[in-house]
Amino acid sequence: MKLLEYEAKNLLSLSGVVTPRSSIIQLGEVAQLTFPVVLKSQVPTGGRGKLGGIKIVQDNTTLQKTIDELLSLPIKGFTPKTLLAEEKLAIKREYYMALLIDRPSATIRLVAHINGGVEVEDNLANGFLNMAINGDSAEVAGQQLADYYDLAGQTFVLQDLVENLYRCFTKNDATLLEINPLVLTDDDKIVAGDCKMELDDSAAFRHEWQFEETLNESNFVTLDEHGTVATIANGAGLAMATVDAVADAGMTPANFLDIGGGANTESLLAVFGRIVQYPNIQAIVINIFAGITRCDEVAKAIIAAQKQITDLPPLYIRLAGTNFEAAEVLLQDEHIPILTTLEACLDAAKQRTNHG
Repeated sequence: MKLLEYEAKNLLSLSGVVTPRSSIIQLGEVAQLTFPVVLKSQVPTGGRGKLGGIKIVQDNTTLQKTIDELLSLPIKGFTPKTLLAEEKLAIKREYYMALLIDRPSATIRLVAHINGGVEVEDNLANGFLNMAINGDSAEVAGQQLADYYDLAGQTFVLQDLVENLYRCFTKNDATLLEINPLVLTDDDKIVAGDCKMELDDSAAFRHEWQFEETLNESNFVTLDEHGTVATIANGAGLAMATVDAVADAGMTPANFLDIGGGANTESLLAVFGRIVQYPNIQAIVINIFAGITRCDEVAKAIIAAQKQITDLPPLYIRLAGTNFEAAEVLLQDEHIPILTTLEACLDAAKQRTNHG
């Protein structure tokens, strides 16, 4: 699960990490802000600054116009529901810092670079500080980080930062926690200027997460924008197999889509909304083997899509797993058939595309 920036920063703040003073703006709200203010589009993708998704507003005269522009600006296929309004920091230096899971070594690693900000990807790979950390090594890691950043006077602050970030990372079952930039201000405060955070879907049962539903763009890949068959599946392996099966059946798959674990009606409805933007879709093949994602949630999304989306292409549905019986009842009540196998879905879809 990929969090929006304001959601990630809320978790950071709860763990004692310093973030800029901020408030949230949503569509239709009247904002009361202190200037100058930085407005940030809240979308689950990088590159917002270069694509016009971050604006500095100096006074009230252009505030509402800028808010309206940002809320209507799509970034890499995502249109924000929310803006983050933050104080404008007086920046002396920008650094890079992240915690991530290294699966081959089964460790959590601290990765840092002396040059952060929008050009961080230009840094050479061998120039990063990269070390394994655990709950007992924050003091040592903070010292090494202070030496690497050449911030000897901030050693205790960096030790606390590492400890707090590690606690936030483990408490929330994160797989990635990236701060870019980590800002040193003109008055020598260290502040998390931006934050990217991803949580482990399979750990959802341990939490009561309530975040904005967004579709992770890394799980939705356009294969052929003129393809005739769209696919919806859960799990990367099943999603790849579904795409391959569509192609093997002689049809053109438009997309790869893994809806991941814990998808619900709102996020799945967003999937349908994105699929119908393809111009030549004649069929949608849905292939779900439910675990964390429940069949009844998929069924509710299917029903909602048929009621809300004009000219929705025919759906060919195979469901199995968690809450299948409930899903079957829901779909039967709406006279929406479930097919028993993926092969049956493909045969029916092929008849449709051959005669479409």
